[in-house]
Amino acid sequence: MSQFLKNVLASCLGVSLAFGLLFFILLFIGIAAGSSGDKSVSVSDKTVLKLSFDQQVPELTNNVEKNAFSLKQKDVLGLTDIVETLDHAAQDDKIKGIYLNPENGLGMGMASAATLRKAIAKFRESGKFVIANSKYYSQGAYYLASAADTVYINPLGNIDFHGFSAMIPFFKDMLDRIGVKMEVFYAGDFKSATEPFRLNKMTDKNRLQMREFLEPVYKNILTDIGASRHIEVDTLRSIADGLKVRTAEDALNLGMVDKVGYTDEIIEQMKKRIGINADDKLNIVTLEDYAASFTKKRDYKAKDRIALVFAEGDILMDQGGRGTIVDQDYVKILREIRKDDKIKAIVLRINSGGGSAIASENIWRELQLNKEAGKKIVVSMGDYAASGGYYIACNADKIYAEPNTLTGSIGVFSMMPNASKLFDEKLGIHWDTVKTAKYSTGVNPFYDIAPVEAEQLTYSTQAMYATFLKRVADGRDMTTDSVHQIAQGRVWIAEKAKQIGLVDDIGNIDMALASAAELAGIEKYRLQEYPKMADPMQELIQELTGENEDNGIQAKAMERELSQIYPNYKQIKGWLKMKGVQARLPVIVNFN
Repeated sequence: MSQFLKNVLASCLGVSLAFGLLFFILLFIGIAAGSSGDKSVSVSDKTVLKLSFDQQVPELTNNVEKNAFSLKQKDVLGLTDIVETLDHAAQDDKIKGIYLNPENGLGMGMASAATLRKAIAKFRESGKFVIANSKYYSQGAYYLASAADTVYINPLGNIDFHGFSAMIPFFKDMLDRIGVKMEVFYAGDFKSATEPFRLNKMTDKNRLQMREFLEPVYKNILTDIGASRHIEVDTLRSIADGLKVRTAEDALNLGMVDKVGYTDEIIEQMKKRIGINADDKLNIVTLEDYAASFTKKRDYKAKDRIALVFAEGDILMDQGGRGTIVDQDYVKILREIRKDDKIKAIVLRINSGGGSAIASENIWRELQLNKEAGKKIVVSMGDYAASGGYYIACNADKIYAEPNTLTGSIGVFSMMPNASKLFDEKLGIHWDTVKTAKYSTGVNPFYDIAPVEAEQLTYSTQAMYATFLKRVADGRDMTTDSVHQIAQGRVWIAEKAKQIGLVDDIGNIDMALASAAELAGIEKYRLQEYPKMADPMQELIQELTGENEDNGIQAKAMERELSQIYPNYKQIKGWLKMKGVQARLPVIVNFN
């Protein structure tokens, strides 16, 4: 009897604790929901809009790793929403100017930075001021700041102006030392994603393609800076090559900044330009708060719609967090679009270096079904649309790339570790097995790969490459032989990609939308954006249950801890999680 009572009491206690936990979770959700997405922000007259761009700028608002347990989270504005917000500010009489304060670098790539720079230059055309100020300008931050009408720097500040680089870590020596050999199979002489695991430095072909990409982009950046600062491109090259900006006075004397000063002096200058007294408070509103103060303009009377689908991050099979392209999620989105008769066209905005070849194929298939259903498809490329990112782009009716877009990389690879030496000689762990067939253990890290298994993997890799070539050939109206000549895993800058037929034109997302409307034969339309962000309750449950393997808390902690090398960590993490044949870009370009 006593045992029975103990069990009953224990059960009651467990249920009470569970309900208590549920109550606090629901209470938390209510608080979180009430503290985020607040649209009640008001903007006073004579206000300055502050821009920092010190965190990652996604293509789609909030499409980044977030901590679901944070009570106060503002929207992380996407690139298109930032541009729309700046356009709105230019027409808003309450906003008198922009205070650009990029002290922590830029959380974006080169194509995105160029887009924002154009938006800032367009804001200036309204007659309003743009003042840039920083204690320290990273290279990317200075590129953005150079669009301002006045550039300040702290008396002890500096500009890190040194040129661009593509830095690739190589692991072969480390793997040799611990007794691990990477079994590598790839298609395409320029497909360099596997080089870090089989070599100790870049091949000549990889070095060539990196240089042929970096040089045009570097020239584009220098040209933009030179036009704003009235400095010759050759002079800027000389400044970078000689690391001539060593002090704030150097930056002033070289014409890279207009004034050396402190923040209080800059605030005083902005007050004068606005026309308020020195003793009055300067009204400053952040970009996020300002975006929350108005509603996007949408023509809700328009019956026709264009689906704007953002595809950014790694292309993955089955599951992934925000800022990734999971095949089953995007297949579901595209199927929903295909069945919606009101949607006449799709603009696919791609910012991805690729990933799983099978996942890319699944997304390609659903895009093909949309075309067969009569939907027009236009691609707009961001910083990257390469490898698997190009795979899902190649079948579009029209493809636009930004001037600094990196694309191509038409090639695939397979790779897996052979740790037999590590286990046998280093760790003293020995494996034995009973088999029902000669190769029933499959390819695994514990045994040397057999010649017939290597032959099988080579065949599957080459077969996937042949499929990739055919997808591009069919989509771009080319022969597979002609595609093969420009493929081989090679990456291309946008202008060169246009010359060889991989893209149709150089242009931004607005041009892509206009093209989609023209192809679909519609004049008035309403945008419908995808993917739709999950609600806070769903994300919290995923955090609690571990369902989301790209845990927001862990990711944010790693990003804070690793700082500038976080992108490299994410790339290596992606390599370790690879499944099957990959169509993946191998490089991270150091912009800042």
